[in-house]
Amino acid sequence: MIRPALIALALLAAPAARADDGTVREVVKSYAISGSTGRELYDSIGRSGPLIRGGKTRTIAHTDYDLRWRRDYRKQGNACVLAAATPILTITTTLPKPKGKLPQATQAKWQTFITGIAAHEAVHAQLMRELMQTIRATTVGLTVDNDPKCIKIREAIQTPLRAAVADYRAKTREFEEAEMRQGGNVWGLVVGLVLL
Repeated sequence: MIRPALIALALLAAPAARADDGTVREVVKSYAISGSTGRELYDSIGRSGPLIRGGKTRTIAHTDYDLRWRRDYRKQGNACVLAAATPILTITTTLPKPKGKLPQATQAKWQTFITGIAAHEAVHAQLMRELMQTIRATTVGLTVDNDPKCIKIREAIQTPLRAAVADYRAKTREFEEAEMRQGGNVWGLVVGLVLL
């Protein structure tokens, strides 16, 4: 199931949206799978799905982010303040897409499956947006005394940054565990595709 396979990617870029004086861009990629039954499609996902955990495990779908900042540090007397931080967030979601037309019964099962998987990935995207908002809320306005050259503040913002990322990872882990466990949403979607 983890055998390497050639992944055909189709890139669909959503227009960039302004969010809190920043830019959020969402990109959806697809990788090709094949089969005429739910089981065949799921097996194909196992061979071709996105690699995670250092390239050792394949998954059904994946959402990742690239978050960059334009920060405005300003000297205030002998102190330095982070006056503004403009985020540039790119969210990339990779989903499976069957090659060719599916039999009617399989198409109905597939539509239920992929709609549910896309909704699952949308939660990951929302958590990424919340991370961006948390970082901004906890860093803008931060002031460091005795820092007229705005050097110490760059280290000082690392503390709230690390806390925001740790919280994001904990929320992501909790969500994944709930969705993947037996009886969870993704578990049910897989059962519905393969067995029903």
